[in-house]
Amino acid sequence: MTSECISLAERVTRIKPSPTLAVNAKAKALKAAGADILNFSVGEPDFDTPEHVCEAGKKAIDDGHTRYTAVPGIPELREAIVQRFKQDHNWDYSIDQIQVCCGGKHGLYNIFQAIINPGDEVLIPAPYWVSYPPMVQLAGGVPVIIPLEEKDNFDLDPSMLTKYATSKTRAIIINSPSNPAGSLFSETALAAIGKMAIENDWLVITDDIYETITYSNGKIPHILDTDARLMDRTVVLNGVSKSFAMTGWRIGYSAGPAHIIKAMNKIQSQSTSNSSAPAQYAALAALTGPQDFPGMMTEAFLPRRDFCVNELVAMEGVTCVNPGGAFYVFPNFSHYYGREFNGKKINGSVDLSDYFLEEAQVASVPGAAFGCDDFVRFSFATSMDVLRDGMERIKKALAALS
Repeated sequence: MTSECISLAERVTRIKPSPTLAVNAKAKALKAAGADILNFSVGEPDFDTPEHVCEAGKKAIDDGHTRYTAVPGIPELREAIVQRFKQDHNWDYSIDQIQVCCGGKHGLYNIFQAIINPGDEVLIPAPYWVSYPPMVQLAGGVPVIIPLEEKDNFDLDPSMLTKYATSKTRAIIINSPSNPAGSLFSETALAAIGKMAIENDWLVITDDIYETITYSNGKIPHILDTDARLMDRTVVLNGVSKSFAMTGWRIGYSAGPAHIIKAMNKIQSQSTSNSSAPAQYAALAALTGPQDFPGMMTEAFLPRRDFCVNELVAMEGVTCVNPGGAFYVFPNFSHYYGREFNGKKINGSVDLSDYFLEEAQVASVPGAAFGCDDFVRFSFATSMDVLRDGMERIKKALAALS
């Protein structure tokens, strides 16, 4: 008997591996084989973790902080998160309303596992981060996709809520600034979401992982600032991965109603237990130390964003929303669908991303992975020299299609 005779769980057949990680792996493999690949697929800052944060992680190891911690995280870190929310947003949380987890993705997984029953529907505006729908499905829920319009800068039209909500709607997830488009939800949209959530007893899940990387003057709108009553029905997801270039340290955190956080801790206790102890002490240093690092990164990202948007919209038939945050551009390439190169037809974003990788040696992520097939995502978290080279390659590749 071979291993293929062992059947897999039905839930596995409903989901696909992360396309962003798959593209990144393929790009790295081609580069290792000698190809001159420019990798615009990766979703992480191109900066090193701040030195004082690294030193705190090393010191934690030297000080013997290498054992289990409390499941929801060390008290010092959870208290630092409470203080960060208070200082940055004037939101009041207690330490029992905070969970530290193994990265933001893990926090979202815990949330869905804790609140979804089979058949519950979760509203997900598109474009969405690739893992939202599979996480809902793994919890037995049903992802309900709300399509957003490029002409609206991917803001949410409040009328779409009533169009897609049903009696089975359990929650809505929002991401502002967003991955993949870097778009921001307006105060009007957020207020409408909050009103519907209160009236219909929904949970709001707000993924704020890119909140410190924004190109607006002043504080961007946040749903918790639209109605004080939303504190009782909102879970905030954040982390240090993007803000402090700590993607590999795997520290995320959630804040929300105590009974939901308690349920999430129960889930985490039977899966990963605590996140890495040394990484927690590094995150503590990040949140309690100098807070200028995110601003430094944003200052570096801004001219890259402007360059990419200007280059893309100058290409024939290409449109691109100007990102209000994060470090991605999400151009619309549908003008080129139906064209061919060497007899191979471009039928959508997957074909176009493959074409860019094989012919232009530029790695990107197809928009189909984000629920929007007309688009392709590029990360501009790389040097300006690489961006110049990459945009020139894309321009030539598009011109070669007939």
